[in-house]
Amino acid sequence: MPLFRSMKLFVTALNSGSNGNCYYIGNNDDAVLVDAGISCREIERRMARLGLDMQKVRALFISHEHADHVRGVKVLSKKYKLPVYITPGTLNNARYLDPTNPFFVKMHSYSSIKYGDLEVIAFPKLHDARDPQSFIIRQHGLCVGVFTDIGAPCEHVIENFKHCHAIFLEANYDTKMLETGRYPYYLKRRISSEKGHLSNEQALELFLEHRPPFMSHVFLSHISADNNDREMAYNLFNSQSDGVKIVLTSRSSEIPVYEILGEQTEIGVSEAVG
Repeated sequence: MPLFRSMKLFVTALNSGSNGNCYYIGNNDDAVLVDAGISCREIERRMARLGLDMQKVRALFISHEHADHVRGVKVLSKKYKLPVYITPGTLNNARYLDPTNPFFVKMHSYSSIKYGDLEVIAFPKLHDARDPQSFIIRQHGLCVGVFTDIGAPCEHVIENFKHCHAIFLEANYDTKMLETGRYPYYLKRRISSEKGHLSNEQALELFLEHRPPFMSHVFLSHISADNNDREMAYNLFNSQSDGVKIVLTSRSSEIPVYEILGEQTEIGVSEAVG
């Protein structure tokens, strides 16, 4: 009788927004965090409320040096002795990070970092930071992406998007709300530039043009409190989702844990006993 490998990942956003970002992706045995822009205490509280175990978290991956992505790194990494994967450019430009932290590990684009069945791959994106990275987290072909803080979809973003079963996708602002809002002109230009953030319309275009047929979930992320409307963003995507589940992340709390499923794959005897 053939044996099959279970294809399942558990994901959640512990917080997503300009006030802090932290994303959890894992299986039954191992997990990783992408960014730690909220405090260690809040990460612990929110994971506990979801029934997630910090002892399963093997590493922390940093997308870029802005405070809303690194605020909790120091305490979290030292308390749990977590390796913190970060590019040299990000670390050299990170005023909010302690460069003497012994848990920092140099990371480069398209290097493969593995923990058990999990594989994490970083890749470049356009954002106003020194060496910004997005991530895909894979398990035997099942793939979850964390695509936030992106000014425009470059070729790296588009190509990796095509492989994702689920994705945390930035829908930061509505164009009209940003144009007519209270932000000063220079900040409006920064946000809407190719090194700023994705608008609802840009994110939707990326989704409609490049989503693979097996994509099951889109988690709308990094939604602006001032320049977007959550219900409007949800309705925009949901009206054209074609069966993909659309989920809003939160800038004030964790969202439920979602199971991302892939097709079961047959495994050989050596894998089964190994």
